[in-house]
Amino acid sequence: MRRQPRGDTTLDWDVALAHRPQPQARAEAAARLAECGITAEQVVQVLADGGDDLFAASRSGDPQWADRFGGPLAVALLAAEVGALTAHLTSRAAAVRATAVDALLEEFSAVSVAAALGVSRQKVYDIARAQRMGPFLDHVPWSRP
Repeated sequence: MRRQPRGDTTLDWDVALAHRPQPQARAEAAARLAECGITAEQVVQVLADGGDDLFAASRSGDPQWADRFGGPLAVALLAAEVGALTAHLTSRAAAVRATAVDALLEEFSAVSVAAALGVSRQKVYDIARAQRMGPFLDHVPWSRP
């Protein structure tokens, strides 16, 4: 069991905010969200649809569109988590690309790799040297069973 009847456990926030790999950043985000009345489950739900529901509500024309999410502050915090997740996924994709380009350079010239990727030769070297920091999520939130 991961839930306690009196509130979210640390594990719940760790799961909901797994895209924030630094424990301090995750704890600070969890505190901001909880202070606004947002639960870990709400964060998981918003991330599961990539913010689609937030976006649709914001474009609905309903003057109270933010109320069902907890108000404008809650929406801003939830949208920030969608942004943090997408930034994390962008970094993860860049790390994968860097690893692949580095492997390509072991077999092919930078000119050949550049032509195949549609970038300049210098960009190939920039990509290959990119930081491959982590840790990264193994799975996006919407692919988990």
